[in-house]
Amino acid sequence: MQILALETSTELGSCALWRDGGVSERICPTGRSHSETLLPLVRELLAEAGLKVGQLDAIAFGVGPGAFTGLRVACGAAQGLAVAANLPLVPVSSLETMAAQAGGERVLALLDARMGEVYSGSYQLIDGVYRLLGEIRVSAPDAVLLPGEPGWVACGNAIVAYPVLAGRLDAAGIPVQAGILPTAAAVVRLAAPRAARGEGIDAALAAPLYIRDKVAKTVAERLSEGGRA
Repeated sequence: MQILALETSTELGSCALWRDGGVSERICPTGRSHSETLLPLVRELLAEAGLKVGQLDAIAFGVGPGAFTGLRVACGAAQGLAVAANLPLVPVSSLETMAAQAGGERVLALLDARMGEVYSGSYQLIDGVYRLLGEIRVSAPDAVLLPGEPGWVACGNAIVAYPVLAGRLDAAGIPVQAGILPTAAAVVRLAAPRAARGEGIDAALAAPLYIRDKVAKTVAERLSEGGRA
């Protein structure tokens, strides 16, 4: 199978190509918007492989949660490419890709949601697949639910962004991998078996997974917290 993957849910934007188990990846340059750099990298990646979009079997994308603008970039680009070539889409959660990269049996994925909050998801490796336990949450760093039993590892940039969260993890004895962020290479490795099983969706049904539908505080809320209007 040949699958293209797009991931722009954080500042680390990327695209990747799966070709029968081999993966090649391109990273979006820093200092420029993903909307400006992603598609040129996709064209470069496909050209290097001697492929056209119509020769792909599916397109995968990081569905979220993550940065609102970034999620729209990956979803919109994936939809545009898929509609033009009549290809299925395979959405993959950014937190699941982080859990897969961490590689533990049980992983707490923690992504900086900005605005003083954290996206969190607890994943357990079951029959070779990372399964979400419960639901993805967004909460303050001091309200993130930590597992009470041993055998967990935590990963993600929220650990560095919020010292109070790092302190709670340390006190709970949970080892951390703070440098992990979602990547297109991780997305496509998770998407490939799903695409092979025919689990792709129609491009028209694709939508970002926002979790938090409120992106800005009101003036009154900022003032009540001691901020400025």
